Amino acid sequence: MTIHSEDWGGLAGRCVSVTIDQHDITFGCAKKVEEAFAELMEEARPEAVFIVTTCVPEIIGDDFDAVADAMSERYGVPAMAVHTEHFKCENHMPGVERAITACFGLMERQEKDGSVNVIGQRMGRFEDTELSRVLKNAGVPIGAQLPSGCTVGEIRRAPAATVNIVVNDIGLPLAKKMKRSFGTPYVLFDKFTDPAHIAVAYENLFGFLKRPLPPELSALRREAEEAARQAKDALRGVTFMYGNTPFRCLECCAYMTSLGMVPQLIQSHGIEEEDREDVRRILACADPYMTLAANISPLQYIYDELRPMLYLGHEYPMRLRKKGIAQVHTDMGGGMLGYEVTGYLMKQLLASVEEAREIREGGMPR
Repeated sequence: MTIHSEDWGGLAGRCVSVTIDQHDITFGCAKKVEEAFAELMEEARPEAVFIVTTCVPEIIGDDFDAVADAMSERYGVPAMAVHTEHFKCENHMPGVERAITACFGLMERQEKDGSVNVIGQRMGRFEDTELSRVLKNAGVPIGAQLPSGCTVGEIRRAPAATVNIVVNDIGLPLAKKMKRSFGTPYVLFDKFTDPAHIAVAYENLFGFLKRPLPPELSALRREAEEAARQAKDALRGVTFMYGNTPFRCLECCAYMTSLGMVPQLIQSHGIEEEDREDVRRILACADPYMTLAANISPLQYIYDELRPMLYLGHEYPMRLRKKGIAQVHTDMGGGMLGYEVTGYLMKQLLASVEEAREIREGGMPR
């Protein structure tokens, strides 16, 4: 992976590996990491170094926080330990979250300059989103973007931002630390689908910026609400299972339920405090099953039991069609933020509802 990944690897890449052997597993690998660090400093002279662990170093118990502190002191370069013990979690997201949070150690107190930081962008480019366009049109400068898209210098200056925009929960730990230490407020602006939630996010953001809401937002909201209004009749009574999508899981399910759709099973990695109101909205209209993981393999027999019309998320389309289910493709929504998400979701839902009806009537979906 280190050698062949275009983004991270290659012989001149910014990600290097320390290979450990049986001796290191038995007696510890901290010494070898220190030697690799010295080699890295001699060859690359980086401005900062993340020491990212894996399962084996975590199991054998090497103290990489101490290693990072020692390397920082020895070389005068910030070194930050990022613990990614995968045996404690279901996916890679905690590792991304911890890498973002580790950047706090680089930050220095600054005078506020009216800019915003974007924390937690995972898919697509922030510059291509509606939110970015709105900020640009309003003359709001963009500061640091984490987990990617910024330099060490920009991370150091990140506390100059007037507000942090958290576009995924993985950015919340860093945003909360910055609020405690630098007084920087944050706005959770996830991939919301409900225009009412999107409106509140925009209002909070521009409220912290002490700027009026841009006039264009009224037209964008009307367009999103009209798309939902036109789709509502076709969506009423449509049953669905929710899997792994780019959207905020429970918020999206609550919004679809408000349009008359019927959730039968929701796959989520958890319920956060910010999700509690969405849970109440869902339970006011429906009583779905819920799993605390998005794993299609053990759920195959449930398709025959529940027989939903739609499946939102990743699955094998032909396998779903054999069971009379249409897949709702949502991946393109991963690069969206703002009212554009609502319009995109309505379009995808309507196309999949038509496909599901054609499947159940015995025709070939277009």
